[in-house]
Amino acid sequence: MKILIVDDEPAISDTLAYTLRADGFAVDSCTLGGAALQRLGAGGIDFVVLDVGLPDMSGFDVCRALRRTSDIPVLFLTARSDEVDRIVGLELGGDDYVAKPFSPREVASRIRAILRRLHPEPRLPSAPAAETARFAIDRAGLRIAYCGQWLNLTRYEYLLLALLLERPGRILSRPQIMESVWQDGGESLERTVDTHIKTLRGKLRAVRDEEVVLTHRGLGYSIAAG
Repeated sequence: MKILIVDDEPAISDTLAYTLRADGFAVDSCTLGGAALQRLGAGGIDFVVLDVGLPDMSGFDVCRALRRTSDIPVLFLTARSDEVDRIVGLELGGDDYVAKPFSPREVASRIRAILRRLHPEPRLPSAPAAETARFAIDRAGLRIAYCGQWLNLTRYEYLLLALLLERPGRILSRPQIMESVWQDGGESLERTVDTHIKTLRGKLRAVRDEEVVLTHRGLGYSIAAG
């Protein structure tokens, strides 16, 4: 999924682009409303993060022009947070609104919330407990379901869990995991594995309170078999 950031402040645009790429999005950017409309007209953009105060035209005008031909979701950024601006922005077809200053992580979270709302994930078909596997992997879609619910995984959480699921019950050492999941593993710390295991466990427990990713002290990690 590609996100277009339209903002004339490099400090904001670059920081936000870095955060979104770390979250697994492809990112393009431009500084002018006219350039944004040309880029959107060329296609290939799935989401727009749009500053209201652009040098050549208002972000509202960009959204108004975009809405004549497209329903691509739009998240407004603005230095003005009063209620009038918010109403005007959303009535023009914006999907959400974030006032500066903001956390890049907040923007990333808002984007994912909008995408979930517009494109809800289908739940897996129900089945008797004895016939339902705890995990289902959609390799084409790069996603994994746990107990019938699709997990909201980062790229490396997906790769890590998929690796463990390929070998249920088998212990994988940190170096083995680093080599398989992180292509630049030689430049990364093994502590990275521990950090991703922790966040992965949190997402699994949010679905079902049980321990399925097991720690083997001095050896590594495994996924519970069965």
